[in-house]
Amino acid sequence: MNAAVCTLFEREYHYGLGGLANSLFHHGYRGVIWAGYRGPMPPWAFPVQETGAYKEFRVTDGFAIRFVPLTTKLHLTNYKADFITKIFEHYDTSLQALFYFDPDIVIKCRWSFYEEWAGFGIALVQDITNSAMPSNHPVRMQWKRLLEEAGFSVTREVSQYFNAGFIGLRREWMNSMGTWKTLQELMGGASSLTEFMPGGDRSFAFYAPDQDSLNAMVMCTEAPLSTIGPEGMDLCPGGFTMSHAVGTPKPWCKRMFWSALNGRGPGLADRAYWRYAGHPIAMYSPARLRIQQMDNLLGAAVGRLIRRS
Repeated sequence: MNAAVCTLFEREYHYGLGGLANSLFHHGYRGVIWAGYRGPMPPWAFPVQETGAYKEFRVTDGFAIRFVPLTTKLHLTNYKADFITKIFEHYDTSLQALFYFDPDIVIKCRWSFYEEWAGFGIALVQDITNSAMPSNHPVRMQWKRLLEEAGFSVTREVSQYFNAGFIGLRREWMNSMGTWKTLQELMGGASSLTEFMPGGDRSFAFYAPDQDSLNAMVMCTEAPLSTIGPEGMDLCPGGFTMSHAVGTPKPWCKRMFWSALNGRGPGLADRAYWRYAGHPIAMYSPARLRIQQMDNLLGAAVGRLIRRS
């Protein structure tokens, strides 16, 4: 299958991009990562080849990151549907499938599994917060009313709530991205899409623009779905596909020992990130990696002691 990966990042999230790329390489992915970005390029991405539309950093033979500069004012978490569509329609019209990952995710299993997964339908992972949202949930009923008022038909009864940090889809289902973008604009309004969370809480129908609109899209798309529970992102134990470092601090900012002293020892996502932080992209010096390994070990030990007490 002719497949590619994409992500969006800015500022220090380049560390997350490097971890994602290393994990993909480790598990057999060869091809292109399309990385939309704002601000400076990562300091580890050199040399690069300028093409006009993007800058290409060849990691190894057959594996490259193509950096696409962005001018959008939207918060990048609300730019996913746009970016996926542009890759399919402009940057690589031969693609059969595309996988979006947030830049705080690393994968944990063979890449070929992802390609198999997307063959069954739009690939999604259930969120841990609001993970069970029945089809008659009052928030979902408000979405349904909005969908019908906007001319969309609700064709699927859904009881899961999905995390917008990952989506995999084949080209034949890419019209779902247009629906996702339209619903995002209807739900949040253009001004609120410049914020990660416009405000309010879950009692509001449109609390998280990217995620709520994705879940509303699922209710009206005719594309098949293939879904995994929250363990699919290590949001709870038992997963094998990927690890998503939700919340803060991110693994590349977290001081494991001090965090453990405060009751937050290294989690699944912390350990997964540092497992892939060194190769083939060398984001850190060997000395920095050794110090981090010690910090991880001390943090894990302290975390176990605090839990036992």
